[in-house]
Amino acid sequence: MIRIARVSGAPVIDRRIYGQFAEHLGRCVYEGLWVGEGSAIPHRNGLRTDVIQALRHIKVPLVRWPGGCFADEYHWLKGVGSERQPMVNTHWGGVVESNEFGTHEYFELLHQLDAEAYINGNVGSGTVAEMHDWIEYMTLDATAPMAELRRRHGREQPWRVEFFGVGNESWGCGGNMLPLHYANQYRQFQTYVRQYGEHPISKIACGANSDDYEWTEVLMARAAGHMDGLSLHYYTLPTGEWDVKGSALDFTPHEWHETLRQARRMDELITRHGGIMDRHDPAKRVGLIVDEWGTWYDVEKGTNPGFLYQQSTLRDAAVAAITLNIFHRHADRVRMANIAQMVNVLQAMILTDGSRMLTTPTYHVFDLYTDHQDAEYVDMPAGSFGAEIDATASFKDGAYAVSLTNTALDREVAVEFELPGRIEEVLRAQVLGAASATAHNTFDDPEAVALADLPVTVDGARARLVLPPHAVATVRLSVAE
Repeated sequence: MIRIARVSGAPVIDRRIYGQFAEHLGRCVYEGLWVGEGSAIPHRNGLRTDVIQALRHIKVPLVRWPGGCFADEYHWLKGVGSERQPMVNTHWGGVVESNEFGTHEYFELLHQLDAEAYINGNVGSGTVAEMHDWIEYMTLDATAPMAELRRRHGREQPWRVEFFGVGNESWGCGGNMLPLHYANQYRQFQTYVRQYGEHPISKIACGANSDDYEWTEVLMARAAGHMDGLSLHYYTLPTGEWDVKGSALDFTPHEWHETLRQARRMDELITRHGGIMDRHDPAKRVGLIVDEWGTWYDVEKGTNPGFLYQQSTLRDAAVAAITLNIFHRHADRVRMANIAQMVNVLQAMILTDGSRMLTTPTYHVFDLYTDHQDAEYVDMPAGSFGAEIDATASFKDGAYAVSLTNTALDREVAVEFELPGRIEEVLRAQVLGAASATAHNTFDDPEAVALADLPVTVDGARARLVLPPHAVATVRLSVAE
């Protein structure tokens, strides 16, 4: 019998761990989010209403934009005003970027989602002056050139920018820099991310690619005092190889387990990067920001290889749950994460096809995990329910939320646990599953994988349930402590 109970001093699971990422890549922004004022697809101010409604349901806390690699070739002035200046998206398919979706449209997206801003600035091909001017344009409430330009473009009041990333993947597509060079660049650029209003902007430094611990050591040693967060990027590849990553839909039992093993590497990465951060920042003032994570497969056949479009199965649901559980366990250091990406790209929440839209199994995991947002973390030792169950728990508003993933492909697992008081009510008991682990939603069958009610037996302080194979579930129980 596993007893689940709060402990003194437990960290809070920041809702921003459930952050999203929208890059100008493939059909993420254009069609996925933005259809424009003249579209026949139902929209509000150019943003499609079906997608916004679905994202509001999972309580999206913030959106990272405009990239990604795109951020370090993005020049924001081309995307404001009535005369937009197109550019070539050299990273993602070589297509022409219209810049129809720019700063004003991004903040309209946040307004409709009731979400916070996380903007990535251009260090790789931009200038200090360009970044300074963008901050002034967005946040200054005074008579000054960029603030006046914003007003001429129709926005009187400044916006609030909660987070600003100073460059992206500066070790790669953002400039191929060495860590000391980027540390010096970061120190210079961040100086001009000014606080003009009463709300401070949290500055995020570009962190490591996967297991590049030298990068973290140099950045923390040279620039920790100038940052509020340090990023980390890690993608789950079934093969561990970039050239042949594997199929999103056709996978063997071995590939299922190997993919989950690769996903669990996130725990080691956070532990080791976090250990370096602890030496330089024992008070944990600087947050670890995992602002790119998720599965990455070979693109779907017949699609533009630069658009990174892939399907999503119950394997992706399991990866999402396992990864979120890891973030929970490191909630004292991990303050934000941004799955890649929100719509039509990599491990997306939503897929669209013209006017049609569907939600993916990963979307449903984020739905199941809304109960953990801003909740008190409740520790459970790894393997509490056996080797095949990956679990997490939290407490909020007088109720415990317990989420469980059955990683076994072919057998159900009975789970029983005890809470520290009589269970008064089952507030939620839902499971995400299907007959096959390769199950996924299509535009012809958009509900093939969906949430269903999960039977839970309650006896005093004890709860019992049976978790189907390759399934993810959340139960939320109010207690009288």
